[in-house]
Amino acid sequence: MSANETPQTSATYDSAFLRACRREPVPHTPVWFMRQAGRSLPEYRKVREGIPMLESCMRPELVTEITLQPVRRHNVDAAIYYSDIVVPLKAIGIDLEIKPGVGPVVDRPIRTRADLAQLRDLTPEDVSYVTEAIGLLTRELGATPLIGFAGAPFTLASYLIEGGPSRSYENAKAMMYGDPELWADLLDRLADITAAFLKVQIEAGASAVQLFDSWVGSLAPADYRRSVMPASAKVFEAVAGYGVPRIHFGVGTGELLNLMGEAGADVVGVDWRVPLDEAVRRVGPGKALQGNLDPTVLFTTPEIVEAKTREVLDAAAGLEGHVFNLGHGVMPSTDPDALTRLVDYVHTRTAR
Repeated sequence: MSANETPQTSATYDSAFLRACRREPVPHTPVWFMRQAGRSLPEYRKVREGIPMLESCMRPELVTEITLQPVRRHNVDAAIYYSDIVVPLKAIGIDLEIKPGVGPVVDRPIRTRADLAQLRDLTPEDVSYVTEAIGLLTRELGATPLIGFAGAPFTLASYLIEGGPSRSYENAKAMMYGDPELWADLLDRLADITAAFLKVQIEAGASAVQLFDSWVGSLAPADYRRSVMPASAKVFEAVAGYGVPRIHFGVGTGELLNLMGEAGADVVGVDWRVPLDEAVRRVGPGKALQGNLDPTVLFTTPEIVEAKTREVLDAAAGLEGHVFNLGHGVMPSTDPDALTRLVDYVHTRTAR
């Protein structure tokens, strides 16, 4: 380990999930699910009752319980830290809230250079509850790795500029095309904030990190390379010295997969639109892949779920490293038992 690396137990380091991320032989294909800790679980809805989303992210004991719930129920190979991509923005004083049924809403959208003053540096003290929660989690998880995460600069910028969720990102793209210098400065600041947030999680004990660029699939490859990739690469480079696997995921990013890998990820997440045997051709050698069962398949019968899962596993047969996941997050109305059966099926079918 380098001087910056964080210690892990040998059992965690040798886990199927981390071995797959490092493209090493595994005893079975590891499984975890984006949004596994959340709305699909009745026990989650019970403990969250009456507690606003952002407040729930700031209660270490509650975060610990919610993060552990899918590990107990589904026997997944990794836990994903329970949080939200706007938490670091809230921590530095951005006036925002998560409105039920809508998503993050920003009171004062960033549209001018003067608005950049809202974005100060993030310090570990700003998110001390994250350090505390991860400390609690790593003790409870034992050999099960914990994945930290953050929103990527483009997706955070989109929320900040639009003022909330958007389908067309007209204001964000207008800045990117019309004022490229302001856009670059905004993404650079967000890269620093994102990197600082990931460092807090790694130094507290996270064994891997994932950068979510949920909305970057709205861009053409040339725009991504010129206007977004430098900021994402800055985030990945900032945490490279810790030696933990770095995962990059976006939705609708089939045309960007090679660039997302080039940005610095060790593992490239693939949504359900591109088969993994095609995705590996686009990404190129030296990267593990993560994915990519369509989340809606879980609303069918167990027989169909198994058949579609076999298709994913067959497409992944020649990969250097494969982490099984959905092609996006678990949908709120998913039957939790379907997820438990899916984990068991992947483990059983891929057992070496």
